[in-house]
Amino acid sequence: MSSSEAYTGPLEEFRYDDKITKWFIWATLLWGAVALFLGVTIAFQLAYWKLNLGVEFTTFGRLRPLHTNSAIFAFVGNAIFAGVYYSTQRLCKTRMFNDILSKLHFWGWQLIIVAAAVTLPLGLTTGKEYAELEWPIDIAIAVIWVVFAINFFGTLVKRREKHIYVALWFYIATIVTVAVLHIVNSISLPVSFMKSYPVYAGVQDALVQWWYGHNAVAFFLTTPFLGIMYYFIPKAANRPVYSYRLSIIHFWSLVFIYIWAGPHHLLYSATPDWVQTLGMVFSIMLWMPSWGGMINGLLTLRGVWDKVRTDPVLKFMATGVTFYGMATFEGPLLSIKSVNYLGHFTDWIVGHVHAGTIGWNYMMISGVLYYLVPKIYKTKLYSIKMATAQFWTATIGLLLYMMSMWAAGITQGLMWRAVDESGRLVYPNFIETVVKILPMYWVRAFGGVLVLFGFIVLIYNIYMTVKNADNSGEDEVYAAIPLKELKNHDEHESGHRKLEGMPILFSVLSLMAILVGSVIEIVPSLTSDQFVEKNPEIKPYSALEIAGRDIYIKEGCYVCHSQQVRPQVSEKLRYGSPSTAAESVYDRPFQWGSRRIGPDLARLGGKYNHMWHYRHMLDPREVTPKSIMPNYGWLYKKKTNLKVINKKLKVMAALGVPYTDEQIKNAYSDAAKQATEITKELAKDGVQMKMQDKQIIALIAYLQRLGVDKARSELKEMK
Repeated sequence: MSSSEAYTGPLEEFRYDDKITKWFIWATLLWGAVALFLGVTIAFQLAYWKLNLGVEFTTFGRLRPLHTNSAIFAFVGNAIFAGVYYSTQRLCKTRMFNDILSKLHFWGWQLIIVAAAVTLPLGLTTGKEYAELEWPIDIAIAVIWVVFAINFFGTLVKRREKHIYVALWFYIATIVTVAVLHIVNSISLPVSFMKSYPVYAGVQDALVQWWYGHNAVAFFLTTPFLGIMYYFIPKAANRPVYSYRLSIIHFWSLVFIYIWAGPHHLLYSATPDWVQTLGMVFSIMLWMPSWGGMINGLLTLRGVWDKVRTDPVLKFMATGVTFYGMATFEGPLLSIKSVNYLGHFTDWIVGHVHAGTIGWNYMMISGVLYYLVPKIYKTKLYSIKMATAQFWTATIGLLLYMMSMWAAGITQGLMWRAVDESGRLVYPNFIETVVKILPMYWVRAFGGVLVLFGFIVLIYNIYMTVKNADNSGEDEVYAAIPLKELKNHDEHESGHRKLEGMPILFSVLSLMAILVGSVIEIVPSLTSDQFVEKNPEIKPYSALEIAGRDIYIKEGCYVCHSQQVRPQVSEKLRYGSPSTAAESVYDRPFQWGSRRIGPDLARLGGKYNHMWHYRHMLDPREVTPKSIMPNYGWLYKKKTNLKVINKKLKVMAALGVPYTDEQIKNAYSDAAKQATEITKELAKDGVQMKMQDKQIIALIAYLQRLGVDKARSELKEMK
C-alpha cells in the first residue's frame, strides 16, 4: 500500500500563484520581440553598412551586445522563470515559498533588463562577451538571483511531494551553477560608477571568461530548458518520461562534463596545450549525455506522433528537442582542433549558436507558451492555424539563417587559409572574403525577418487567446498530504531514489559536480607563475593608450576584430608571428575575440601611419573599398575624458600592473603630451591641432601600440 493510500488524516489546502507566471509570460513576449528585432537590425547592418545610420548609439558594435543580452537574459530568461514558477509549484504541490520574493524577482529582473538596454547603447560595457554589464548591474543580478534561489529552495523545503522530479534536478543545477559563474567572472575593481577593470588579465581572463561564456550557454540556455522539457513534454503528450534511468544518467553526466568544455573556445590560442586538449576531450564527451537527453525527450512522444503533426504544442517541442540534438552534435564537432581551425572566428559559429537559440530555445518557448496560456487562462488557443503558420515561418527562416551562415563560415575559413604552391596567400586582402560572403548576409537577414514575423504571429495569437478567456473565476483550491506524513511512511528507499527526497543534499552534490572541473581548469591559471611566460619587453600601456583602449571597448570593436594570431602558416603570412601569453599580461579585459568580421589586429601597430587610421575611422571605404565597417564621425567631435585617467592607472596598479607613483601622478600630462605628438604628425597632412583632445587621437594611440612590444622583442632576439 502506498503512503497516499494509507493516509486518512486531513489534507492541506492551497492555491497556486499563477499570477507570477502570467507576468513572466508577458515579459517573455515583450522582450522576445525586442531581442529578435535587434537581431534582424544588426543582420541588415552587416549586409548594408549604411543601416548603422552614422549615429553613435546605433552601430553594430553597440547593438550586438544589446541583442545577445536581450536574447539570452531578457527573452529566454523570462521564459525560464515562467516555466520554472509554473512547474515547480505543481511538482511540489505547494505555492511558491513567498509571494513578495516572487514579485521582487520579477520587477528586479525587468529593471536589470532596462538598465542593460540603457547602458549598452551608451557604450558602458566591460567588453566581456555575454557579461558586458558593468559592476552595479552585476551586483543587482547577483542580488535578484539570490532572491530567486531563496524562493525556489524555500518551495522545495515546504513541498508536499516526497521526491523531487527530474525537472527540478535541472532547475537546481541551473540556480547553483549560474550563481557561481556570474560571481567568479564578474569580480572587478571599480574606477567610477559605470567603469571597472576585471581582476583577471590576459590568459587568466580568457580562461575565466570562456568558462563563464560556454557555461552560460550550458546552464542558462540548456539545463533549465531540459527541466522544462522533462515537465512539459510528458504533460502535453500525456505520457510518462521514456526512461527514468536514462534521466539520471543524463543529468549527472551532463552537469559534470559540461563545465569542462569552455577551453574549446580557445583552441590554437596562447593558453597552455593541456587546457585546450582537456576542453576538446570533454566537449566530445558531451555528445553522449546531450543525445541521451534528446533521446529521452523524443521517445517520450512514442505513440503520439500523429498528434505531433496537428498539435502546435508538441510540434514546437519536438522540433526544439531535435534542434537541441543537432546543435549538441555540431558543438563537439567544432571543438575538434582540425575542424575548429576552419570554423573558429567565422560565421559558421554564428549559425551554430542560432541553431541552438532559435531551434532549441525559441521553439521550446513557443511550445510552452501555447501550452501554458490556455491552461492558466482556462480557455482554448485562439488559432491553431496561426500557430502552424508561425511554426513553418520560423522553421524556414531558421534554415535560411543556418545554411547561409554555414556557407559563409566555411567559405571564410577556406579563403583565409588558402596558400598557393609558392607559399603565398591566395587571398591576401581580407576584404576579398567579406565581398564573397556578402550575399549570404542578405540571406541570413531575410531568414531573421521570417523568424521575427513568426514571433509577432505568436504574440497576436496569445493576445487573442487571453482576450477571449473568461477570467472571472477564482483560483482553484488544491489539497495534498502534508510532507511530514509522507516522510513518516518509510518505503525503505536507497540509491538515487532516496537522494531525490533530500533536495538540499542533492543541491550540494550538484554544486560539487560543477566545481571539480572549474577548479582543475581555472585555479592553475590564477596561482601558477608558469602559466604565463615572462617577457621584459612587454610594457604596460601609456595613459593615453589606456584611454584609447577604453574607447575601443566602448565602441564594441572586439565583436568584429580578434587580437590573437594562431600558429598556422596562413595566419603567420597574413598577420605575423603567433600570439603569446606574455603579450596580453596587462590586458584587462583580454581582447582575443571570438569572430573576425574584420581582420585580426594583434600586429596592427606601425603597419599604417597615423593618417591612415584617421581616415579609416572617419570613412573606412576611403582606405578599404567595399568595407562594411560603420563610420565613426563622433570620435572626431567628442573629447577624451582624461579627468579620470589618474584613477584608471591607480586601479590598474592595484590590480598588479607595474605603474609607478610618478606615472600615476603625471598620467594626465603624459597623455596630453602623447596626444600632442600624434596630432603634430597628423598636422603634416592638414589635420588641425585642435583635434588633440578628441577621442580619435586616443584611439589611434592604442591601435598603434598593438603588437609593437612583441615586434621589438623579436628584433632584439634576432640581434
